[in-house]
Amino acid sequence: MSVTIDITGLAADTGAAGGSTAERWRRVSVVPSPLAELGMALHALSEPGHHPELQGWATAVSSRLGPCLADRLCEADFLWRTTFSDVFAPFAGIPGGREIPGATLAEELDQLDKLTDGQFVAAALEFTCHPRYHLRADGPLEDPGLRRRSLELAAARGAVQERFTRRLLEDPPAVRAWFRQLMLDCDEAFFADTWARIQPQLAADARHRTELLRRKGLGEALTSLSAAVSVDEEAGLVTVDKLLAGRTATGDGGLVLVPTSLGRPHLLVLHRYGWQPSITYPVHGVRPQAPSVEQLTRRLEALAHPVRIRLCRHLARGPHTTGELADAHGMSAPEISRHLAVLKKAGLITDCRQGRYVQHQLDLSAVARLGSDFIEGVLR
Repeated sequence: MSVTIDITGLAADTGAAGGSTAERWRRVSVVPSPLAELGMALHALSEPGHHPELQGWATAVSSRLGPCLADRLCEADFLWRTTFSDVFAPFAGIPGGREIPGATLAEELDQLDKLTDGQFVAAALEFTCHPRYHLRADGPLEDPGLRRRSLELAAARGAVQERFTRRLLEDPPAVRAWFRQLMLDCDEAFFADTWARIQPQLAADARHRTELLRRKGLGEALTSLSAAVSVDEEAGLVTVDKLLAGRTATGDGGLVLVPTSLGRPHLLVLHRYGWQPSITYPVHGVRPQAPSVEQLTRRLEALAHPVRIRLCRHLARGPHTTGELADAHGMSAPEISRHLAVLKKAGLITDCRQGRYVQHQLDLSAVARLGSDFIEGVLR
């Protein structure tokens, strides 16, 4: 599973590959977004378990929130708690597909005002009522059946979400004004200080990626964002390894890369139909490389077999040959070899030759990371 971005249109106005590296990718922008980062901040406050390194910050901010603001945040927390709504990336929905995030929160809220009511409502309710995210489809304002379904799904998630959804469907302008004021109040209460602290880091990372793009090209720039991103420039395709399937295309528009300081481990790909594609990536320093979704699946499947679990018990205590394991488990050497091959393909054991014998041992560091790798994989 993955999300793909067709980028064949990016070089169209420079004669395909005929221009310089900088000219060829001039419609790729790396730009920090205060509104997107505010969305990440709200998510971290709502789901501190997703961001253990931010728990000190989240605790400090939560203790400073006034009860009125905290209650208002609870009204619409589904926009950022379980996922990340596209209302935090309004630049992508502006016609033409070449807008970039504003330099200030106020500028981005002005961009949000440029979206139609239909765009705003569909983006706000996308994960409760809009399964065809990357396909052309009417929204709940235009489709009465989808409107009813939206209310049914909202009711299933609780009275607060049902009330908010009903307000949103009945009076979109009022809710948009309410949301804008909520973001401004968050800025005054805590986010302005946070943004002042992290904005220089985000700006520095954006400059670094832009220079990498200019000197080395799109492939180098995108793969530097995350090991989950790969680029096939010949086919004109960017692939982001995620536990979901989706596709989008830049067409005549651009591609925007948005650095985030608060977003790890999330790697977000905006692939809504008709919106400009964007990738939001974390800028934290070097960390152990998380496996791909395929590798993660292979490891979980490898450990799902009772014989391989018992083999791991032996291999965790020290290196063993195939013959030793066969004797210990009352199995034939070929049977043991087949199980070892599965564990080795999954990257869970290592081999070491001692004379004419090959000893196998469990890679404890790989197994120890499996829990955090699984969490990162499902949150990515």
